[in-house]
Amino acid sequence: MFKLSGKVAVITGGGSGIGQALSKLFGQQGAHVEVLDVDGPAAAATAAAIRAGGGSAAGSACDVSDATAVTSAFEHVVARTRRLDILINNAGIAHVGDIERTSEDDFDRLYRVNVKGVFLCTRAAVPVMVRQGGGVILNMASIVSFIGVADRFAYSMTKGAVLTMTKSVAIDYVKQGVRCNCICPARIHTPFVDGFVKKNYPGREEAVLQELAQYQPMGRMGTPEEVAYLALYLCSDEASFVTGQAYPLDGGVLNQ
Repeated sequence: MFKLSGKVAVITGGGSGIGQALSKLFGQQGAHVEVLDVDGPAAAATAAAIRAGGGSAAGSACDVSDATAVTSAFEHVVARTRRLDILINNAGIAHVGDIERTSEDDFDRLYRVNVKGVFLCTRAAVPVMVRQGGGVILNMASIVSFIGVADRFAYSMTKGAVLTMTKSVAIDYVKQGVRCNCICPARIHTPFVDGFVKKNYPGREEAVLQELAQYQPMGRMGTPEEVAYLALYLCSDEASFVTGQAYPLDGGVLNQ
């Protein structure tokens, strides 16, 4: 079950954190993984780790907010692999602040990466999937797609858009065999979170990390691997009847 042998998967933001966990698991399950990241060396390192474990992977730099870069990256993937079975739109950035503490530059930056990036990559992938008779798109949304979280105005805006893009693509392409779903995690403990806390809460790192953990009724943050396991199901043939859905992975947050 959940084997991806013979499939080609493009994973954005695959150089670290959740994207790296996704890339490694999909490589272990038999997919050829194309790792894209704005940090080219990080993408290459993830791909090298997959190959070292016996898998097939390539890594390259790609700024998902740049239309030219996205078009070029996807053209190169399809030229090498001749197909595209799975796209995971994982690349994203965060921001702390309510609307009064969100500048126009902040808003535009979040939109470019978290919304426009999903749009550009999906737009590049869909025609390939339609031509070959189907494929799977998985977007990384958030529990803030459903609920309000304090001081996350711009980030919440973008993840609400990811949720509605997911449903739009799912309904528009269901007859062409393209499935589209999203995962909506609560807080996931990644190196990004550690760096984010260090930057925004200097001197309070341990206390803030504990607060982030306690936000989930389970009393901890999730792990990148837990996100990857759900993603594996949703991108596998075993989930062939699932489309247009948003899956919380939240440690009980939405039950509060």
